[in-house]
Amino acid sequence: MSKVMSSESWQADKRHWMHPWTHFDSFKDEGSLMLTRAKGARLWDEQGTSYFDAVGGLWCTNIGLGREEMAETIAEQVREMAYANPFVDMSNVPAAQLAKKLAELAPGDVNRVFYSCGGSTAIDTAFRLVHFYQNCRGKPAKKHILARKGGYHGSTYAAMSITGKSGDKIPEFDYIQDTIHHLSCPNPYRAPAGMDEQQFCDFLVDEFKQKVAELGADKIGAFFAEPILGSGGVIVPPEGYNCRIWELCQENDILFVADEVVTAFGRVGHWFASEDLFGVQPDIITCAKGLTSGYLPLGATLFSDRIYDVIATGDADRYFASGYTYSGHPVACAAALKNIEIIERENLLSRVVEVGAYFEQRLQTLRDLPLVGDVRGKRFMMCVENVADRNTKQLLPDELNIGKWISDRAEQNGLIVRPIVHLNVMSPPLTMSRKDVDFVVDKLGAAIEHTYHDLQKEGLIAAPRKLTA
Repeated sequence: MSKVMSSESWQADKRHWMHPWTHFDSFKDEGSLMLTRAKGARLWDEQGTSYFDAVGGLWCTNIGLGREEMAETIAEQVREMAYANPFVDMSNVPAAQLAKKLAELAPGDVNRVFYSCGGSTAIDTAFRLVHFYQNCRGKPAKKHILARKGGYHGSTYAAMSITGKSGDKIPEFDYIQDTIHHLSCPNPYRAPAGMDEQQFCDFLVDEFKQKVAELGADKIGAFFAEPILGSGGVIVPPEGYNCRIWELCQENDILFVADEVVTAFGRVGHWFASEDLFGVQPDIITCAKGLTSGYLPLGATLFSDRIYDVIATGDADRYFASGYTYSGHPVACAAALKNIEIIERENLLSRVVEVGAYFEQRLQTLRDLPLVGDVRGKRFMMCVENVADRNTKQLLPDELNIGKWISDRAEQNGLIVRPIVHLNVMSPPLTMSRKDVDFVVDKLGAAIEHTYHDLQKEGLIAAPRKLTA
């Protein structure tokens, strides 16, 4: 964030808290934007300045912040039972009720739930579950994982190893490399020259087939994929891609793991995007974020009865030796149940479909701005990609961090959007109105124009060429 403050809290933060994804040089100079309260989609800093949070926290504040009934539900559960041991044969009512509800909402025979603390641990659990399942089947060689470049799956060791975002795979960390393989990013905007969307889809499917042939289907345990890639650039794959890859997974006995940490619970207008948007029946679904709308940390790995039937039979002494102290935390599960109730009661899924169409339409108007190369996404999951040349799609230098330039200027005008190098990403609360959409698009457009003029003044960018057909 760009605003520099000097309160005691700001100083304490700067001195003691190493944030996720801390960029050391800029943090040392600027510190953080110190927020103090929130209501709905509005945030306030220590100076009383108000911002519209078009990022939705981190893809997660789906019902908006500051809801009294969420606070009451959480407080009531704390009074009733703040914690319960989740291991082996101990349980609690909110966790059991939430598991039943998730099974009702999930597609097909995805009826089993394993709780964790967030999206990364949900992915870690899926990764371990794949290994466990293949071992129980007597297929110990079937452990290789396929994923995509540009995909983001979390920051634990396994989750970041599965992640395919090059910017997050920094050299100071180590990763699993021998059994995890990354295929091409399914980004139509960056398709090879001369390929239309259908040809690009065919190319990606052929690449998948070739990788299976190269490794051997008997060596591949699972394919991990976000239905719509999130932090990798809000990438909606070519039409038919998700379903065709899923069919190949079925043909080759490869588990399909749908990472719906971002897309589930209304982000694109459905409880889960895999089946409703793309016709895919996953074997495993990971979720978090919108599960509680960020009110409390909670992740879940949902998986099919088919998998459970394999792992739960056979060796009488078998047990799943994995879990967390806070698995199925009763307060977090109570918050999730109330969150789901609110989404249902207020028809927020339908709202996202309606207002999301308007959001897409209004954001497309930014294509006329000189820095804007692409506007993409689905409903309440959108992205603007900024480029140096719209004809060649050439990017600006990474070190310029154009997304941050733009987000800083948007912040000065009361709007928070997420910068990811060349991108500005938006995932607002599902309560966003058409009036809010207009505010977001107008302020973002003004920030892009402001940035463009600043770059020209500093001689960092040339005058744009007219976009050719």
